[in-house]
Amino acid sequence: MKNTELAETVVKQLIRAGKTVAVAESLTGGGLGTVITEIAGSSEVFRGGITAYSDASKTKLLDVPKKLITKYTAVSEEVAKEMATSARNLFKTDYAISTTGVAGPGKAYGKSAGTVWLAIASKKEVIAVELSISGDRATVRNATIESALATFSRILSL
Repeated sequence: MKNTELAETVVKQLIRAGKTVAVAESLTGGGLGTVITEIAGSSEVFRGGITAYSDASKTKLLDVPKKLITKYTAVSEEVAKEMATSARNLFKTDYAISTTGVAGPGKAYGKSAGTVWLAIASKKEVIAVELSISGDRATVRNATIESALATFSRILSL
């Protein structure tokens, strides 16, 4: 399924459920929010997003503790969960999705290109998923958006 189709499914699910979402993006550079807001009706459910690409912006804009980044790196389950939780609190939404990882080429934080963490926060829990994606920067970023939307859609269907 293409990202636009997945985003349309997610927007419809959120509208039906009367729920809202926000995003906190690093690896995807605003691409997740863009795909969601391309869908007609998304203004009913999408509250906003933050692209926190640098470690400093994660700390300043999303209140991710610097010690968490120092201990685990920005490409970690812990930071992905904190990013999603912070975005949900900041935008006062039912859900928030975060993305962080290494698009490549090459390594960052000692992690190989294609290492990705995404997290989805709700009031009751925060779920994190680690991905290992092969391909160039565009492939890694697009596959991350697709995985985030597909995972979120499954959560909304429960």
